[in-house]
Amino acid sequence: MSQSPAVSIRANLWTAIPIGALIVAIITSNLLLLNYVHVFTSILWTGTDIFMALILGPILRRVSFTTRKEIISWLMPKMLFYMITVSSVTTTAGYYLAEKMGLITFQAPVIYWMLAVLIIVIVMFVQGLGILMPTNLRIYFELKKSEPDFEKIQRLTRRYVRVVMIQAAMQLSIIFIMANFATGLTL
Repeated sequence: MSQSPAVSIRANLWTAIPIGALIVAIITSNLLLLNYVHVFTSILWTGTDIFMALILGPILRRVSFTTRKEIISWLMPKMLFYMITVSSVTTTAGYYLAEKMGLITFQAPVIYWMLAVLIIVIVMFVQGLGILMPTNLRIYFELKKSEPDFEKIQRLTRRYVRVVMIQAAMQLSIIFIMANFATGLTL
């Protein structure tokens, strides 16, 4: 088994690309770039959640613990930076995009849909920082032990997959609302 990487900022310098694009879009008030950054990072975020929950999760449950340990030991350090970056950039770009498009209004019915999105984003943020990130770290550090507790890892992984599936459902509901806004409908 190869030595898994440590959590490293240097190995995750790529995160500067979406963050930099977001900063440029905000500073220059470039609506097209802001929209591109928002949509692209949304695709990365939602696609990753769906991939993890529906494809990688079931595969990991069926492979040997040694293989699972190897994959997770390599995956978790990357996911830590990846998910924080894409979720933060998506949310920030979405806010600025809504502001530039005049969607931050207190007029019905737009306000109800914006409040729905805001509530969903807050729940996802709390889940991400309060459940998913700590669970990622707990699994990672448990796997680093000379004698990892397999039952604990399985329990944490099951909880992680359930929360990721909930996040994916919430992301799809946001996409539904945003697609309606993008086509000029206010539902």
